[in-house]
Amino acid sequence: MQKMMQQMMELNKPGENQKLLAGLAGTWSYTVKFWMNPDPSAKPEESKGVATRKEVFGGRYFLLDVTGTMQMPGPDGKKKDFTFKGTSLEGYDNVAKKFVATWADNMSTGIMMSEGTYDPATKTFTYTGEVEMMPGMKTKIREVLKVVDNDHHNLEWYENRGGQDVKTMEISYTRKK
Repeated sequence: MQKMMQQMMELNKPGENQKLLAGLAGTWSYTVKFWMNPDPSAKPEESKGVATRKEVFGGRYFLLDVTGTMQMPGPDGKKKDFTFKGTSLEGYDNVAKKFVATWADNMSTGIMMSEGTYDPATKTFTYTGEVEMMPGMKTKIREVLKVVDNDHHNLEWYENRGGQDVKTMEISYTRKK
């Protein structure tokens, strides 16, 4: 029992993978492009906002809070400003040996869960998960977060449509000074 407790204590310590996530902590301005039209040649919608990522629980996890403004159709069909809010809890599961994340926002009632890997050669996190935006319509997703440098990173979001990954969103982050 004592040996098992020692192992559990060791597994619960933040390590190198949590330090990778710590590099993303801070306040970021972002520009997001998203394609609401399924035609990949269609012009994307764009919006801007601020994202703040901070460590919680002694650096074991990182909490991301996102606030932005985007144009959405109102009840009359005309576009108007909409305040978008979202939050993510991210970490590295030392037992399962994979990155884990949740996402929730003010445009849905579901919580998305994903898991991922990190490629040190390309400084890229890749997460996969599944969303169900409409009953019975589950969609596999893939998020690719590439660290450009200490002050910039980019995220691309892909949805599996008919067996093919289609990029439906990209976000460019710049650290606020």
